[in-house]
Amino acid sequence: MYLDFEPLYRLTLAAAFFVTRTKENVLLQRRYSHPVDRTSGVKSDHTVVLTAPGSFKHYPAVLRRIRYFDSEHQLFLVFLTNNFELPALTIADLYRSRWQVELFFKWIKQHLRIKVFLGTSPNAVKTQIWIAISIYVLVAIIKKQLSLSASLYQILQVVSVTIFERTPILQALQLQHAGEKSDPFFNQMNLFDL
Repeated sequence: MYLDFEPLYRLTLAAAFFVTRTKENVLLQRRYSHPVDRTSGVKSDHTVVLTAPGSFKHYPAVLRRIRYFDSEHQLFLVFLTNNFELPALTIADLYRSRWQVELFFKWIKQHLRIKVFLGTSPNAVKTQIWIAISIYVLVAIIKKQLSLSASLYQILQVVSVTIFERTPILQALQLQHAGEKSDPFFNQMNLFDL
């Protein structure tokens, strides 16, 4: 696992928070111990500072170290965060939930077909993602309402090709569906019509 304190400190300066696992060889000095409910799986909650000169140079602020026992996998996990507001168990849950976040972004990349963001501001990115999700949901509703056998991917393909045509969507989908069952060269012109 790679732990780079310089970008983590930039997150702190930007008023964002992070949760990451720490390595065993990271040199930390405990400044304060916070009370914990050990029955929740949280074994310790400390305010710490980095003591290695290189690490402290890149991250001069205090950190929070949470030690957690994962009973499902029978292992101890040690987290570092710059968030001192959330309960320790919530920090552990956030780290455990990171896979769901990664799966969500993977789903976005696979299904929403956002090739490039037209704007880079947070509002522009959120707007484009919401529009793409809305289109996906509308196509899913159309598929269910019309009892279409085509996959959502196929329907989105047809919609993207016929978006500026005056063909009714049901007709376009039926033409596409009929085209799949017929000769793959049904729309090819014959050079020799014998």
